[in-house]
Amino acid sequence: MMPRQVGDIEYVLVPGSGRKTTDIVIERDGKVVVRPPENYTPEQADAVVHSKRMWIYRNLAEWQDLNATSVTREWVNGETFLYLGAAYRLALVSGQDKALQLKDGRFALSRQVIEKGGSEAARQAFEFFYVDKGQERLTQRVAYFAPKVGVEVAGIKVKDMGYRWASCGKSGILNFHWKCMMAPPKIIDYIVVHELCHLHHRNHTDAYWNEVDKVMPDWRERKEWLRKHGASLEV
Repeated sequence: MMPRQVGDIEYVLVPGSGRKTTDIVIERDGKVVVRPPENYTPEQADAVVHSKRMWIYRNLAEWQDLNATSVTREWVNGETFLYLGAAYRLALVSGQDKALQLKDGRFALSRQVIEKGGSEAARQAFEFFYVDKGQERLTQRVAYFAPKVGVEVAGIKVKDMGYRWASCGKSGILNFHWKCMMAPPKIIDYIVVHELCHLHHRNHTDAYWNEVDKVMPDWRERKEWLRKHGASLEV
């Protein structure tokens, strides 16, 4: 990955991998990432960025507006945290073996976690919860959708992926961000189908979206929900 700049646009150039068109993406952190065809020089990538500069400006401005909704949560009784699209209130409890569990309609977090490790330990407890639940649910949803997409998957991993929701590895392993588990089930399914279809097409061409459309005709609505509400899926 190579940082580059065209005018006032800073972007990250990712080496091409057999694609026929240049893919420009605004990542969740607002970073502009450019993936050109394999035989493109950095100067050719610069030229594409320059030609697409108005699209980039527009989408960066939109990203700034959407991320104004980002949420900062506190580790106090009554604070709400998301799981599968539903909000559950936090209760700090004593005498609990597990660091965190979803019980009786609330997130029960052991007081010892806060007392010993502070907010970082509390956040880690939630991450472990989402990874555990995500491994189970995403494995099931991938198994459900893979035959519909017509692909085979080597495995899945749930982990911290920075500012990406998911990725499709060349080895056939799908990676998902644990934050996906805060989204409603239909949005999780969209993320799953999105990555499965990348096993057919590694880019976002019309052919790729046609594959998505075959399995999930309302993908545009789900994609729009993620675009608008993704910033609120935070711990």
